[in-house]
Amino acid sequence: MKIIFAVDDNEVNRISVKTALEKDYTTYALPTALKMFNLLEKITPDLILLDIDMPEMDGFEVVKRLKADPRYKPIPVIFLTMKKDPRVEILGFELGVIDFIGKPFSPPVLSRRIETHLEIDKLVKKSTKALSDLHNATISVISNLVESRDNITGKHIERTQEYLKILVDELVRTGVYAEEISGWNMSLLLPSAQLHDVGKITISDTVLNKPGKLDDEEFAVIKTHSSEGERIIEEIISKTEEDGFLYHAKRFAGGHHEKWNGTGYPRGLSGEDIPLEGRIMAIADVYDALVSKRPYKKAFTHEQAVDIIKKDSGTHFDPKVVEAFLGVADEFWAKSVELEHDK
Repeated sequence: MKIIFAVDDNEVNRISVKTALEKDYTTYALPTALKMFNLLEKITPDLILLDIDMPEMDGFEVVKRLKADPRYKPIPVIFLTMKKDPRVEILGFELGVIDFIGKPFSPPVLSRRIETHLEIDKLVKKSTKALSDLHNATISVISNLVESRDNITGKHIERTQEYLKILVDELVRTGVYAEEISGWNMSLLLPSAQLHDVGKITISDTVLNKPGKLDDEEFAVIKTHSSEGERIIEEIISKTEEDGFLYHAKRFAGGHHEKWNGTGYPRGLSGEDIPLEGRIMAIADVYDALVSKRPYKKAFTHEQAVDIIKKDSGTHFDPKVVEAFLGVADEFWAKSVELEHDK
């Protein structure tokens, strides 16, 4: 049964909504926005009915907060209101509200409008999933092709994608870089991370699979994979309509070897001039490299890897992202064990 949240400070309105909907929907009637946000931590509704004029936090502020959080942004919101002001409707639609229903409402009309919007939402999600599946399949094929040429890093792409999800979830939970992250489509962002090393496809097998430490000349060749990755993705973009996953993929590819203090490559960017995608991938990428066995080094322990990343906060890594990493570092290790890391 679909779940509906109805948020209204008026008890009569709450009872009316619950009575009208409880036969067809699991309905939670909530008196304040605060109670709604508390319940959202446990339950994700299929739709929210929201009063505009409420004490402490009005409907407009509630919608702003919902749309700023990637966890709640997709939830459709309908305003229940007595206002007939077109300016109010325009503002609501600009914020992301999908409809307005006037009070007092007709229970059959309310039920029918909700049913219609849920059907539309279902169709949109189905279409979006089909497109996302196509993107993911394409990216997976390309990333597997790249990884099949690199016999040293085995399953690096899969592990870093998992680490990245853990790290991004922690950034969302703690509100770090919330404004920027709120604009990310996670269903596109995480798969696009698989292309962060796509530029390695241009590196010769002799250098890419050298069973030992690279000399300076060889390392200079390896470093070109960042700029080459950007070039490859930019070429794809030029031949199609740009969308989110290519945008993020380019920033992952070009930014994950930049350093916070400006000593990285390919451009020597520093601080927040480095794309956030690059700054978070840097930690996932380095952690995996540290705890992985290579022909030229033994695997570091999890504790050693965490200490190195912590020490390099403010030089190699974004301090805010390191702080988030430290909060979930044990989850990185648990995930690496789950994926049978380097066995």
